[in-house]
Amino acid sequence: MTLRVVLGIRRVPWHRGCRSDPAADKLKPQIYHGCYGVDAVIPNRMLAKIKSFLNGDEAAPEAAADETDGMAAAAVAVLVEAALLDGDFDQRERDAIVGILVDRFGISADDAGPLIDVSVSQHKDANRVYAATRQIRDTFSDAERIDMMEMLWEVAYADGILHDYEANLVRRVAGLLYVRDRDSGMARKRVLERLGLDITE
Repeated sequence: MTLRVVLGIRRVPWHRGCRSDPAADKLKPQIYHGCYGVDAVIPNRMLAKIKSFLNGDEAAPEAAADETDGMAAAAVAVLVEAALLDGDFDQRERDAIVGILVDRFGISADDAGPLIDVSVSQHKDANRVYAATRQIRDTFSDAERIDMMEMLWEVAYADGILHDYEANLVRRVAGLLYVRDRDSGMARKRVLERLGLDITE
């Protein structure tokens, strides 16, 4: 994948655990340090592309096929869909998605909220999950798709309970992303350990 950076365009690895720099959050355009091994600029153009995709603009994923914005758009669509399956999108699930967008995509918490709201308003579109998973499958590396499954498990377990329909969605998404059951299971185990949940099912 490629990422627009302060001094140009550079291909860099995506890794978990990065966080925005609080001091940089005050700058416009917003600058985040360390998420992709470089100082990255997250411009308003990116946020506009994400909103465009979430609103059903089929051109948006193609226009951003190799950029972080397209990846974030697809990810938030799938994560919100998982959170809404039980009909109760509670604060814990919302906080989990905000944390993922901040930690893994370098989007500020202030910008993450409106993106989630746009996605919630569009969740009844049955084709959205397929469009989002296609974007993820075509853009993410094997390791990044496994990371995506970890994000999905994190949202599914945000309320401490995994409902049958949430488990079904996770399995369906794993299949659409060509992620093996073993890899999805390991991602689930990491989430349970991180959340301190003792679930043996």
